[in-house]
Amino acid sequence: MTTLSNRYEFVLLYDVENGNPNGDPDAGNMPRIDPETGYGIVTDVCLKRKIRNYVEMVKGDAAGYRIYVKEGIPLNQNHVEAYKAVNLPTDDKTFKAKSDDVQRARAWLCANFFDVRTFGAVMSTGLNCGQVRGPVQLNFSRSIDPIVQQEVTVTRLTVTREEEAEKERTMGRKHIVPYGLYRVEGYISAKLANDPTKGTGFSEEDLSLIWEALVNMFEHDHSAARGKMATRKLFVFKHDSDLGNAPSHLLFERVRVERKPGAVTPRSISDYTVTVNRADFPQGVELIEKL
Repeated sequence: MTTLSNRYEFVLLYDVENGNPNGDPDAGNMPRIDPETGYGIVTDVCLKRKIRNYVEMVKGDAAGYRIYVKEGIPLNQNHVEAYKAVNLPTDDKTFKAKSDDVQRARAWLCANFFDVRTFGAVMSTGLNCGQVRGPVQLNFSRSIDPIVQQEVTVTRLTVTREEEAEKERTMGRKHIVPYGLYRVEGYISAKLANDPTKGTGFSEEDLSLIWEALVNMFEHDHSAARGKMATRKLFVFKHDSDLGNAPSHLLFERVRVERKPGAVTPRSISDYTVTVNRADFPQGVELIEKL
């Protein structure tokens, strides 16, 4: 794999129509919202799950692209596999792994699990495999405008239990956002990928897969709950060094999303104007539009 040699930041715009982009279990699975402003929220964990699902769909169990955080697979089971792979005992309760042992198990997990070397992981439970600080990190997404949390009543022309057989139908509810355009910002550190002792080995090939996943992750995630979701824009800032050539927040501020005059109730991406300030662009930084 080719070593990552550049720092990156990115701005991703995606939207939802008649769906729930990220339900809040503390609020009856209603769409997450900032209670003070009414703006919609989507957690970083939610988007990372979609990236993991896309990578797993594309790569399957290909060498180096397995998924560590996976439904139905206890995390400690992966630690046992790592210990066996580097010839460490897995059932000796008197054995205490030394720092070199933990480092070897950690390196094996980074090499074999895409999401470990990408997002990082705490792997000190059960058999200790250390911790990984991932080079790819995402902020929380936030909607461009306040959203409406709408509760829709639906009916089903059948019942669940036999004792309800005399009923004609059952009732239920769906929680949706009629429309929302969301923005999320992310960071990719070549230093965290390549550090001699703490690096994860995140490579140029992994980077290409991340861009592919960000563009396509919603295409294979459609469901009755999530409705119509799509990536709309992906702006990438590429630095010509691994340390970077400009502060990330100043680059993010160059991407502006504004509601068009007259669009009182936005219902599509066409109700917004997306612009990038290209004047006096920082030296050593390249803007790449992936979509």
